[in-house]
Amino acid sequence: MTAEEVESLAREFLAAHDPGGDRLEFLRARFDAGLAWVHFPAGLGGLGVHRELQQVVERVLAGTPQLDTGVQGIGLGMAAPTILAFGTEEQKKRFLRPLWTGEEIWCQLFSEPGAGSDLATLATRAVRDGDEWVVDGQKVWTSGAHHSRWAILVARTDAEVPKHRGLTYFVCDMHAPGVDVRPLRQITGEAEFNEVFLTGVRLGDDLRLGEVGDGWRVAQMTLMNERVAIGGAPVRRGGGMVGVVAEIWRSRPELRTHDLHQRLLKLWVEAEVTRLAGARLREQLAAGQPGPEGSGMKLSFASLNQALSGLDVELRGEEGLEYDDWSFRRSDSVDFFGRGAGYRYLRAKGNSIEGGTSEILRNIVAERVLGLPSEPRVDKDVPWKDLPR
Repeated sequence: MTAEEVESLAREFLAAHDPGGDRLEFLRARFDAGLAWVHFPAGLGGLGVHRELQQVVERVLAGTPQLDTGVQGIGLGMAAPTILAFGTEEQKKRFLRPLWTGEEIWCQLFSEPGAGSDLATLATRAVRDGDEWVVDGQKVWTSGAHHSRWAILVARTDAEVPKHRGLTYFVCDMHAPGVDVRPLRQITGEAEFNEVFLTGVRLGDDLRLGEVGDGWRVAQMTLMNERVAIGGAPVRRGGGMVGVVAEIWRSRPELRTHDLHQRLLKLWVEAEVTRLAGARLREQLAAGQPGPEGSGMKLSFASLNQALSGLDVELRGEEGLEYDDWSFRRSDSVDFFGRGAGYRYLRAKGNSIEGGTSEILRNIVAERVLGLPSEPRVDKDVPWKDLPR
C-alpha cells in the first residue's frame, strides 16, 4: 500500500466520522479502520504496512481526538508491542483495542525493592495451581498503578535455575483481590508512581505471555521498546526542552550572559544530534524490532533533559527558584511542559532512573553496541535460590 492509498483511506475515514462527536466512539472507529498503528496487522488496529506511513495518517487526522500519551504511555509504548509479539490471538483481540483507545490503562510491574538495576534477581513468586497462578511479592516505582486496569508483570516461577531462566511474564489484573497499591511521594511533591503489594493474587494461565520460564526474553522486548519510547520519540527541530530554553533566551535579553550563551549553543547542538539520531533509530525500528541502540538514545535523552532543565532555572534567576505547587496529589499524568521551571528541573532528575538507570544503560551500550568485554558476573550460572540476599 502506497502513501497515497493510506492518505486516501484516512480522508475517507474522516469524511465518514465526525471528530466533533463522541471522542471514544471516534477512537474506536479509527482503530477498527486500521488507522491506529498502521504497521500492526489488519484487524488489530493496523493495515500491515510500513511503520513510517503512520505519519501520513497523523497529518490527515491532526486536530481530531488524540490519545493521552501521558496516561497511556506504558500501554502504548511497552505493553502493546509485547502483546503483539508474544500474545495469543485471543489476547491480542482482547487487549489491544481498549489499550489504544484509553479505555483500559496499563502499568508495569517489573522493579522490586531488591531488584532494580539487576532485574533478573526479582523475588516475586508465581506458583501454579491448576489453571491459575498464585502471585506473591512486592513491586516498586510503578507509574500510574493507581489508575491502571492491567499491568505487565514478571515473576519467578522456578527458583532452582539461574536467575535469568526462571522467570515468566504475565498480564496482571490490577482489580484482582490481593493487589494493594500505595503511593510514593516524589521530590516534586506528587505521586505519579507507587509500590504495589501482591498477596495471593490469582491469575489465569490465559493471562500468561510467552512460555513458562521464558519471561526474561519477553521482558527484554518490553525494556527495549520502553527505552525507544522514552528517548526516541519524534521531536521537531528546536522542540522539546531546548525550545523552552531558547524561547526564554529570546524573550528575556536582560537574563543573558556570555557563559549562559555558550552553554545554550552547546546544548542546542547536542539536542539536534539527539533528534537526528532518534530519526535514524526510528528508521531502523521500521525495519524490525528495537535493538540495544535504544539504550543509547534513552541515555542521551536523560542527560540532555537534565542539563537543559538546569539551564532553564539558571536563566530565570530568582524566578527560577519559585515552585508552583508542593501539595501532595495523585497525578494522572506527567505534565512536563504545563508546569513551571522548578517542576521541570526536579522531575528531570528521574529521567536517569526511570526506564533503566544511566549506569546500566552505559553497560548495555558498551557491551551490546560497542562490543566491549562484559563485566564479570559470578552469579550467572548460580541457581536463584542460592544467591545471597
